[in-house]
Amino acid sequence: MHCPAPSLSSLQPDIPTATRTAQVWRIDGSHIATGVDQLIEEIPVALVYNGISHAVLLATPADLEDLALGFSLSEGILASRSELYDAERVDGSRGIELRLEIASERFASLKARRRNLAGRTGCGLCGVESLDALARPQTHLPPRAPVPIEAAFAGLAALPGHQPLRQTTGAVHAAAWIGRDGVIHALREDVGRHNALDKLLGHLAATRVDPAGGFVLVSSRASYEMVQKTLALGIGNLVAVSAPTGLAVELAREAGLGLAGFARDRRMVIYAGAEHFTPPGQT
Repeated sequence: MHCPAPSLSSLQPDIPTATRTAQVWRIDGSHIATGVDQLIEEIPVALVYNGISHAVLLATPADLEDLALGFSLSEGILASRSELYDAERVDGSRGIELRLEIASERFASLKARRRNLAGRTGCGLCGVESLDALARPQTHLPPRAPVPIEAAFAGLAALPGHQPLRQTTGAVHAAAWIGRDGVIHALREDVGRHNALDKLLGHLAATRVDPAGGFVLVSSRASYEMVQKTLALGIGNLVAVSAPTGLAVELAREAGLGLAGFARDRRMVIYAGAEHFTPPGQT
């Protein structure tokens, strides 16, 4: 079965496959009652490029076509959406395979990259072969209009109403694309914060959203990898509900990214690119 093309109207994930029910015991002081609760699913999802398995993610099985494209772009496996020729989802007893057909020159680069991964036990920096590679120069973002801080506050206020999986299970992260008017135009949820961001980025790439038209809001902390993924699609501002890491702030400053953290209840802390945010009351 081929993965369907994402659409701008697809804000809701595939809830029936993303959750499961479980019998629970609810304790309230000395009172015990049985009941039913909803659990978020977390299953292995293998990304297979031109017949070769590259990575296995633990992900929520919803919006997987977005995850495949977003991961491929944000990890530098693909340079553009057009280099992904086909995608097929194959469900198995141990998980899901996403079988991707990519451009031959990109696959050759991926094979060379895989040779550098021998013996790697796992980290957040896929394909980085040395500390020198971690410090590679980043493209500086071009000038753009600043994002109104009021738009971030409006997006934050609206965020809970766009998170059906969080409302059902309380166990997922979200990444949202918010316009300069504060409206949430797209949102993706996943048990993994990187997966949620990759799903959103895949959706934005598939629908050819203008990176200058808004910003990303994530319900988690902002790590180096999440800043890097945001930059990969040319997005100029990232707002996080929790804290950024030191390395994330350093990268954001070098690349000209507007980075804010602790965004809650009409408050936030800007760590990089203050000039890329418009203070409340200013236009």
